[in-house]
Amino acid sequence: MINLSDHPGGVILPVRAQPGARKIRIQGEHAGALKVAVNAPPQDGRANQALVELLRDLLRVKRSQVTLLSGAASRDKKFLIGGLTRRDLEERLRGLLGN
Repeated sequence: MINLSDHPGGVILPVRAQPGARKIRIQGEHAGALKVAVNAPPQDGRANQALVELLRDLLRVKRSQVTLLSGAASRDKKFLIGGLTRRDLEERLRGLLGN
């Protein structure tokens, strides 16, 4: 189960990143976070940018609705997903994870 948190600007989505992967994909759930692999390297914020773009596409939201709140230099990150309720985000994640 992914541990979503309410925020005045939307919902906080914890993400466990795997930069430098061969394939860009959702790997499932890891310790309460969405585990995501991106092929961008973790230098100069490129992996973070790739994560923002991937989350935007997968969650069907605008780029401006996805904000990195914490973890810029860590594999464990927190993204603010604006414009969605917690329930909306849970449903979209269920669709992605096949639950």
